[in-house]
Amino acid sequence: MSLVDRDGEIRRQLASTLESGHNHMSLAEATKAFPASAINAQLPRVPYSFWHLVEHIRLTQKDMLDYMTSGSYEEPPFPEGYWPAKKARATPAQWRRSLAEFHADLDAILGIVQDPARDLFATVPNSAGKHTIFRCCLVIADHNSYHIGELGIGRQVAGVWPKGRKA
Repeated sequence: MSLVDRDGEIRRQLASTLESGHNHMSLAEATKAFPASAINAQLPRVPYSFWHLVEHIRLTQKDMLDYMTSGSYEEPPFPEGYWPAKKARATPAQWRRSLAEFHADLDAILGIVQDPARDLFATVPNSAGKHTIFRCCLVIADHNSYHIGELGIGRQVAGVWPKGRKA
């Protein structure tokens, strides 16, 4: 396999991993037919709601996108920069906005990955030479996959999974 072919294959596999957790569930699948009445319901045995979890996934992915692309990146405070306030509740419009912004940011990340002019192994300017775009994308995929799985299991346990569908 030539280096050009190898680069293309790396980009295809990384994009696939970002889009679906590479053989796991995508956020679109995990939130499909989600009942609006349950978006603020607390997940069983955890201190946050379904919307809190979706918003956490979105905020964290947005932070990583900013980290990779902003020349003036500043890390948000933890945990408030990565989670909505504990008492915050979302309207159905906010739920849809969280999902749309997640997908828009994911599309931007995929654009970076799929751009053959981008060196995936170049260090991210904000990382003091420690992190590459490739590593950041793996962190995003890992974090998203973990929490999307949590969302799917939470839906099953809470009884808000579409009938006849398995997580």
